[in-house]
Amino acid sequence: MKIWIDADAAPREVRDVVYRAAKRLGLEVTLVANQSLSVPPAYPMVSAVRVDGGPDVADDHIADHAESGDLVVTQDIPLAARLVSNDVVVIDVRGTEHTEDTIGPRLSVRDFMDELRSTGVVTGGPPPFDAKAKREFASGLDRALTRMMRS
Repeated sequence: MKIWIDADAAPREVRDVVYRAAKRLGLEVTLVANQSLSVPPAYPMVSAVRVDGGPDVADDHIADHAESGDLVVTQDIPLAARLVSNDVVVIDVRGTEHTEDTIGPRLSVRDFMDELRSTGVVTGGPPPFDAKAKREFASGLDRALTRMMRS
């Protein structure tokens, strides 16, 4: 089992929670981004992959390398849809797990909101990533990892 982080948009707090969980469980973590990332020296199981810039390059790298039984942290709904269909566990930065049952409706809402934005409608963004969001992510990560370690 390996943990992948779509690191272009993952808050630092999310990465820190993942690092601690991975160290506790002895899991490998790979950050993927189109920019340079520093790997914390206190966590030798963490590595980083820098991909070329461009749309979906980091997503493509993760989709091409994540395997069944891995866990991916991403906010990208289309990437989540690609991964869920390959039996990869996917959670977002707020700890919500994407599954075969939930990814279709989430992808539809994402596409609808994208269409609204393309017509000039201001849809706003996600709420700020605060202490509550960090707790929810940590809880969701713990639930997913516990379930995965049992199977």
